[in-house]
Amino acid sequence: MEWSLESVREMVAGGMQSIRECEICAFAIAMCVLLLFMWYCYRVGREHGSSPLRGRYLAGTSRIGGVVGGFMSSDCRGRGKGKHGSLLEEQNGFAFCQSSECFRCTSAGESLNQRLYHSLQEYAKRYTWSGMGRVHKGVRDQGRYLNSRPTIQRPEVFFLPDLPSAPFFSREVQRHDVELLEQSFPALLAEFESIYHQPPARSGSSLPPGWKANSTPRGQWWTYYLVNQGTPLVLNVRRCPRAWRVLGQLRTFIANNVFGNACFSVLTPGALITEHYGPTNVRLRCHLGLRVPPSCELVVGGEPQCWSEGSCLLFDDSFLHRAFHEGSGEDGPRVVFMVDLWHPNVAAAERQALDYIFTPGRLEDKEGK
Repeated sequence: MEWSLESVREMVAGGMQSIRECEICAFAIAMCVLLLFMWYCYRVGREHGSSPLRGRYLAGTSRIGGVVGGFMSSDCRGRGKGKHGSLLEEQNGFAFCQSSECFRCTSAGESLNQRLYHSLQEYAKRYTWSGMGRVHKGVRDQGRYLNSRPTIQRPEVFFLPDLPSAPFFSREVQRHDVELLEQSFPALLAEFESIYHQPPARSGSSLPPGWKANSTPRGQWWTYYLVNQGTPLVLNVRRCPRAWRVLGQLRTFIANNVFGNACFSVLTPGALITEHYGPTNVRLRCHLGLRVPPSCELVVGGEPQCWSEGSCLLFDDSFLHRAFHEGSGEDGPRVVFMVDLWHPNVAAAERQALDYIFTPGRLEDKEGK
């Protein structure tokens, strides 16, 4: 091959042309990858659920349709329609769950375990098994865990193994959310006053709109839910915009599965909430004291604690617990704002999987298919 100025020019021109062609090819590949990624994000967003609070509030009307006042019994979510027909009984203007398929009311058994495992397999196929060791272990051996737990701690629905457990937790484990709630104390107290002193919802009822009376052996226990088992209660939310705004700012509020609740809770003088267990150990229940008269106490796992106005109390309600108000009528009611927060040792991947498995309605719908 003879070297000349012309041949060098031709080689350089050919090299530049090749580089330009490679740039175009690389750009085209990058655009294809970007479009595929955007499509994947769109599909995941549609299939995995809606935004934690805002989107679910806007969609809440259709999800809660058919329930008087837009809510169901405490921490209990029955279905108004289905293969068993009407499953809601109206009492005193409110709807009480009568469903044998309600996830909380149904005792843990082989059927629930199979549905849990099926939902976990669906999640793993759609996303990943990575980080699912404890969740898989818990779902696989759920019946054994629930039956072999000591009587002091026995969650009714789901037990995640290898979580540190104690009746009460330090405020430091969820410091951001605790401080936010305590800073919001004046606004939450004012909003409670506004909904508590409304006239009764209907004649013959002593309860203002949105409130529900819970079963107690003595005294009165009233609750006003903003979120009940992961479902926003639209009519109640509209009456409490500041409380709803606070919930939206919490980092660890359980907003996307049936273990998440938020409500105002009232105990009248002489009231007793009998000993019971919560549904799971993956959450911590947080009580912000709004009104705390003397002689009120919360006992969790045999350890007594007293509420304090403007301060939060964190406890694991999968432990056996009870509450009582032994004050006189002049003391007035005990009032707390209650929210369910994630246990600090539940990892982000585990939270995402549990949100998927325990999405409101998922476990009930599985049985009907």
